[in-house]
Order: sequence, then structure tokens, then C-alpha cells
Amino acid sequence: MTDSTTPASSSNAVSDTAGRHPHADTRTIVHVLRHGEVHNPGGILYGRLPNFRLSENGQAQARKVADALAGHDVTHVVASPLQRAQETAAPLASAFGLAIETDENLIEAGNEFEGLKVAVGDGALRRPRHWWKLRDPFTPSWGEPYLQIAHRMLAAVNAARVAAVGHEAVCVSHQLPVWALRRFLQGDRLWHDPRHRQCGLASLTSLIYEGDTLVDIVYSEPAGGSDPRQTGA
Repeated sequence: MTDSTTPASSSNAVSDTAGRHPHADTRTIVHVLRHGEVHNPGGILYGRLPNFRLSENGQAQARKVADALAGHDVTHVVASPLQRAQETAAPLASAFGLAIETDENLIEAGNEFEGLKVAVGDGALRRPRHWWKLRDPFTPSWGEPYLQIAHRMLAAVNAARVAAVGHEAVCVSHQLPVWALRRFLQGDRLWHDPRHRQCGLASLTSLIYEGDTLVDIVYSEPAGGSDPRQTGA
């Protein structure tokens, strides 16, 4: 770095910048937002099933996130195609006068237990016919591979970062995809205890980039905390 009291020569200035990407020092933030609370009176794992909307509380959570980001420079809003994600994105898009883009890479993880209750004590996990699905907790055997989830989520984040370069983007997704992405970016092993995920309802996992380099990950809960064990996601 050149001392501020000593002007660089023109030749040095050219050599310092030649070949550099035009956005090499540009700061871009991608906020990865988990959707709000879902109306799920049956307590099932709804996964990718259609027609699961936000509850009244979930709608309020979405509005709180929009209020929290009101002073930010959001220029791009993109969401999973599932209804709960689209509804979570709506107050944000409205606040910034943006259309909601849709990216299939942000969708919920595939799961063999979709449509079933999986709560401890009264769920599908007590039935022997389902135990074979639990044979491999590392891939896992009951659903979409963690690595595949992380890779598609990273593709969605990179697309949003390019779309909002120099500004901020919001990607609305689901608990497991958000958590798999974060663990991948942190270099952590992808298999984990779901009870210990730091990804509450309507929480933000904010990825801060300088150029193409991820320099920080910041987690926040503008709508308040929630139990990470809540069925659905």
C-alpha cells in the first residue's frame, strides 16, 4: 500500500490496477433469509408440498424483517418458489419497489418424510418400516444430500451477488438449505444435529463480500428468536 503522504507515480498506478477485476474492491451483501412461521395445524413436515402459507405470526415476522432492512441498499429480492418463501419476500419487495425473482436453487431440501409427522414420540420415526431410511445420517439417506444442497444454494447466492453487485440482495429460503450453506462456507462438516441449527424463523444469515471474496458472515433475528427444532422449515 502506498503511503498517503507520498503520491504514487503514474507507472506504479498503472501496474497496481492493470488486470484487476472492475469489482475487485466492491462491497456486496447477500442476506439469506429463512421464511416466517407457517400455518401448519397438522404438525407435519411439509417440505416441498404446495399450499403451505404463512401464519398470521409469520406474516408479521416478514414485515419486521422488511422494517429492519428499510435503511439498507437492497436492489434484488429472490425467493424459493414455495408459497411461504414468496410470501416472506413480498413485504421486502414492496418496500423497495422490486419484483420478486424466483430461483429453484433456493427451494426446500427433498425429504422422504415429507407429509408425515416426525415429532419425537408420536411421529413416523417410531414405525419400523421407516427405519431403513435412517441408515446413513451423514449423506443423509432420508433426503437430498447435504453437499448437493450447499452447492445449489451457493449457486443462488452467487447469482444474487452478481445481480446486486455493489449493493445488497435478499434470498429467501428454508432452514436446512440456509444452514447447509453456512456450514459449507465456514468449512464445517455438513452432517449435524438439527436441534443445534442457528437459523430461526425469519432470521438473516448475511454474507458480506469484498469483490468475489466472502469476508464475513453475520447472523441476526430481526423478528425475534424461535425454536430451531420446529417442524417444517
